[in-house]
Amino acid sequence: MRRRIAATVLSRVFLAGATGAIGRQLVPMLVADGHDVRGTTRAASRAPALTAAGAIPVVLDATDRAAVTGALTEARPDVVIHELTDLAGGIRPEDVSATSRLRQVATANLVDAMLAAGVRRLIAQSGAWLYAPGPVPHLEDDPLLDPATNPNHRGLPGILAVEGLTLGTPGIDGTVLRYGLFYGPGTVSAERADRPSVHIVAAAMATALAVAADVRGIFNIVDDGDDASNDRARSILGWDPDAR
Repeated sequence: MRRRIAATVLSRVFLAGATGAIGRQLVPMLVADGHDVRGTTRAASRAPALTAAGAIPVVLDATDRAAVTGALTEARPDVVIHELTDLAGGIRPEDVSATSRLRQVATANLVDAMLAAGVRRLIAQSGAWLYAPGPVPHLEDDPLLDPATNPNHRGLPGILAVEGLTLGTPGIDGTVLRYGLFYGPGTVSAERADRPSVHIVAAAMATALAVAADVRGIFNIVDDGDDASNDRARSILGWDPDAR
C-alpha cells in the first residue's frame, strides 16, 4: 500500500503529460497529498479521467508555444512537472524519435512559459540508461553519452535538451529524475526486463516525494542492483524502490 507523503506546504502543481503511464499513477498521489493539480492532455477525450482523479484538466498541445504560455500564466503553479512523451505506439524506433523531438520543443516551451509566468520550480523526466561507458553503478555526476560520438542515437537529443534546459536555465530551479525503464501497469512490460528499470508506481512515488521535499539536482530513480545507483534518492528523498 502506498505510504502517504506529508507535504509541508500545499502546492499548485502543473503536470505536463498527466495521462501518460507515469502521469496516471502520479495524479492521484499528488491529489491525495493535498496538492492542487492541473494536468495536461492532448486529447479532450482523456479530460474526464483527470477530473475523476481530482485534477483540473488542461487540454493542449505542448508543442504550441502560445497555448503552453497561456496555460501556465493562468495556472501560476508553484511547480511544473514535465512527464511528456510521445509513446502511444510503444517503444518502436519511430516512437523514440517522436518523443525526442517532443522533448526538445516542449521543454523549451515549458521553460519559456515558466519564466514569463514567474514560475521557478521544474521537475523533469530523464533516463538512467544513457550513461557513458564507465564503472558501475553510475552516480548522478557521471557523464552521459556524447552526442558527437553517438549521432544516430534516437533518444539522446531529447534527453540532453530536457536536462540542459532544466538544470542550466537561469531563473529555473531544476530537478531531473533519471528514471529506469518503466515496467508495471500501463507500460509495455508487466515485469522487469531490461536494466536499469523501475516499477511505474515506485517512479511516481519518487516524483511525489521530490515535490514534497523541494529538492534540486539529479536523482537516479532505479531498482536496487541496477547499473545506476539509487543511493541519492534513498537518502535525500526517503524513497524506497520496492514501495508500491
